[in-house]
Amino acid sequence: MKDSFFEQILCQFTDAVETGDGRKLAELFAVDGVYNDCFYGAFQGREASASMLEDHFWGHAEGFRWQMFEPIANATVGYARYRFSYVSKLDGAEGERVVFEGMSQFTLDAGFIRVYREEFNTGIAISQLNFPAERIARHLARKAADVRAGDT
Repeated sequence: MKDSFFEQILCQFTDAVETGDGRKLAELFAVDGVYNDCFYGAFQGREASASMLEDHFWGHAEGFRWQMFEPIANATVGYARYRFSYVSKLDGAEGERVVFEGMSQFTLDAGFIRVYREEFNTGIAISQLNFPAERIARHLARKAADVRAGDT
């Protein structure tokens, strides 16, 4: 599957994030496409996705690296596992490099990303920021509540 359409999307997607180019990221999405981020939540529409990247990602961190591995796709959905890292700009965690692994799911529609979803252990990520244990516990409790809310 070398140089497949999906692999091209992955390269453009990760390049946009690594360079902080919100416009480039937004152009990969359908006009009403959704970027679901495990930390920041869902952003619908191209403008919202661009703002999420430039204001949230790059507002809180820098030095992004995003490697995608073992991509697999058909005409409507694609998956890849990944390794993601950045350097924090958050108060009290400035300069800390955070590294974690996860899975990405792309719902595809007419050559655009309709929905991007990801799954990774946010606890592993935030534990690298040297936050107090209570803050990490609150974060994980919120994530657990979200998962339980979806269990119907």
